[in-house]
Amino acid sequence: MLETVRTVRAQKNKKMAYQKLQASRAAAVTPSEDFPIPYVGDPSITWPCVLYTGTGGDIKVMTAGGDEVIFFGTAPGSFLPIQVIQVFEVDTAATNIIALW
Repeated sequence: MLETVRTVRAQKNKKMAYQKLQASRAAAVTPSEDFPIPYVGDPSITWPCVLYTGTGGDIKVMTAGGDEVIFFGTAPGSFLPIQVIQVFEVDTAATNIIALW
């Protein structure tokens, strides 16, 4: 019985993880020291997003939890699976960054 519950839970978690990787909205990111990433559906609000980086390199972000973090040496064509509200211009070398919601 316990093994069946674990199997069902693992299958559900796998399905949920796959669904979280799907985005329905996207917009190019302009790194800024002063402004958060505007939500593509309503530019007047800030909504956390995940990032895709086209060229790779360092990316400094503000997480949805309020932490300033630098991701060093991100690979070209990679995703940052964290909730981000801002990409800073200073300390960001990556380009072609896309916000995904």
